[in-house]
Amino acid sequence: MKKYILLCICLLSHCLFAQNCFSKSLKDTPGVVSFTFRNEFSKDVPGTLDFIKEMGIRNIEFSNLFGKTAAEMRALLDARGMVCTSYGVYYDALTNKTDEVIQNAKTLGAEFVRVGMIPHKGEFTVQQAAVAVKDFNRVGQKLKENGIEFSYHNHGYDFTPYQNETLYDYLIQHTNPAYVSFELDILWVHQFGQDPLAYLKKYPNRFRLMHVKDLKKGIPVGLDVKTSSENDVPLGTGQIAVHKILKQARKSAIKYYYLEDENSNSRAQVPLSLAFLKHL
Repeated sequence: MKKYILLCICLLSHCLFAQNCFSKSLKDTPGVVSFTFRNEFSKDVPGTLDFIKEMGIRNIEFSNLFGKTAAEMRALLDARGMVCTSYGVYYDALTNKTDEVIQNAKTLGAEFVRVGMIPHKGEFTVQQAAVAVKDFNRVGQKLKENGIEFSYHNHGYDFTPYQNETLYDYLIQHTNPAYVSFELDILWVHQFGQDPLAYLKKYPNRFRLMHVKDLKKGIPVGLDVKTSSENDVPLGTGQIAVHKILKQARKSAIKYYYLEDENSNSRAQVPLSLAFLKHL
């Protein structure tokens, strides 16, 4: 009888886990970056939130509040049972309006504040990277003291070669892990000739967020290669080894995954990406 009861408990636990598990690669349904639906948000914020929720997505990383105050956006999210876990801001706001950024992040309920560009003219230099390191450590500490984690999002200029590595490695190695984490955008790493998988293996504890996206097959990659956002394609149809990357990411410190699709047809492509992830 005891064995029977234990078997029933195990089966019930398995069923409950299966219901809550999005896929073998991702335990939870990924979030989405607001930039994915920037055109829709610019016209109709409530309607766009409804559309996102209908796809089963509840978690949003906002890069823009689209004319709303943080309080107004929070109210719209609360009304739909949705959350903002990451709040993206510009470098100037991060460094010169830190208190305002902290207040907005708290109002939104965001656990992370993210910045995606380090201001620079021409080629990104180690001197500019060194300034960013000081700013990131300083602001990251203040954010941490207010219960928020800071994260830097890569784009491409940061992969400028430096001492047999890159300036991205310089940023990771010279920032304080207690105050600075990183958001890995796998398309921008791949697009500029680097390997997202290798970075996850090299720095498993530094990445806390990830942008999951794919690049159209046949598009050339490299530090000096330019691409169009129209080359973003549904996950699994492009040239990036998404499955292998996500498998490695499970061994890292990443907490939140966000779908980002910069293609103008993202409204049709995101459901296809969700279907791909669900069946991994």
